[in-house]
Amino acid sequence: MISSNTPIIDLHGFDSEYASIIVKEFILDNYKLNKNKLVIIHGKGTGILRKCIHNDLRRNKIVKSYKINMFNEGETIVLLKKNIDK
Repeated sequence: MISSNTPIIDLHGFDSEYASIIVKEFILDNYKLNKNKLVIIHGKGTGILRKCIHNDLRRNKIVKSYKINMFNEGETIVLLKKNIDK
């Protein structure tokens, strides 16, 4: 379930290279703020942006897991590992 205080980033209009940079910063910022769930809106389209973002998420060491939102395939829900530096 996505609550109203879940951080969301919308990547509509971004190319995959710039989106990759923005998402890495978004994840790191929210990790530092001890957020554990994020939403990335990449849209449906041809799937190029989704594939790029999922590839980055797979390699990101602070990402615990991620999955496509079952109610909207244009969104990915990301769970972050716990930040031990509180």
